[in-house]
Amino acid sequence: MNVLLTGHKGYIGSVMTPLLLDAGHTVHGLDADLFEGCSFDASAALSASKGGMTTIPDTRKDLRDLRPSDVEGFDAVIHLANLSNDPLGNLDPDLTYAINHRATVRLAELARDAGVGRFIFSSSCSLYGAAGQDNVSEEADFNPVTPYGNAKVLAERDIRPLASDVFSPVFMRNGTVYGISPRLRFDLVVNNLTAWAVATGQVRMKSDGTPWRPLIHVEDVCTAFLAALEAPREAVHNEAFNVGSTSENYQVRDVATIVGEVVPGCQVSFADGASPDSRSYRVAFGKIAERLGWTPKWTVRDGAEQVYKALRGLKLAPEVFEGERYSRIEHLKALLADGRVSPDLRWNTVDAVE
Repeated sequence: MNVLLTGHKGYIGSVMTPLLLDAGHTVHGLDADLFEGCSFDASAALSASKGGMTTIPDTRKDLRDLRPSDVEGFDAVIHLANLSNDPLGNLDPDLTYAINHRATVRLAELARDAGVGRFIFSSSCSLYGAAGQDNVSEEADFNPVTPYGNAKVLAERDIRPLASDVFSPVFMRNGTVYGISPRLRFDLVVNNLTAWAVATGQVRMKSDGTPWRPLIHVEDVCTAFLAALEAPREAVHNEAFNVGSTSENYQVRDVATIVGEVVPGCQVSFADGASPDSRSYRVAFGKIAERLGWTPKWTVRDGAEQVYKALRGLKLAPEVFEGERYSRIEHLKALLADGRVSPDLRWNTVDAVE
């Protein structure tokens, strides 16, 4: 297929690009590239990401500025581009709604009008929010507790009615992602705890350790999207899929224990000011296995080992992996502070360098 991949230079997109190419698809990228210069090089630890960024034909453009011509000629759109997590959502909630909700729905409308057959939306299990102790299925009520989660709810709500005999939306509700990528992030729980363990000998938990999270490796996310892209229409048309494995629901303190076992000589501790987190959800993943025949290959332990192997010789200090190169919120704050982007997160210049 001829695929438009938005967010192809992001944490997930930079792993998904070579996977789609290896599967025989033609890929064109679309990305504002707000996180240029944030690349990570640990070639020995990378597999699907091939050791670095994959170059493909692309368009550098803000999602809010798309025109019909940007989506013409594609068989499918895989939509990853958004403001990626809760801290970014809290930076300016309306920006999250503008990009993750309104611009996302407009992209779906443009795709439908251009004759795109399949629109695969990267949603999130965070829309379940404060979901209690039960494993929630795709039919569960939404209970988002952040602008990020709520924007996903609204995007799904407004894209679903666009479905037709020739336009098939698919909603991929990812668990919390971890693992190595050419655009690595350390503002994700498995990556962050492992980085702290390697750098300081301490596994630092930023909550009280009780919240539940469904966790999934970045490469497994990508193979799930590939399965949704290639599945028969009747299997995915206007359907939502939780993306992960029921056995990979963890409390954060359990993740800390695993990291403590993977990284030699480290100790588990609470970060200063650790407190409860209202975001807690356990998720059931039977539908994606049944409908698409897809199951993940990675476990949290495997992922922690991958991150540990990538970091153990690099000697990254906490101020580096918590800083603007590897934390999305810190990077955008730095761009705003030096005037490279405007308050609405559009570039003030096109002269930024990799």
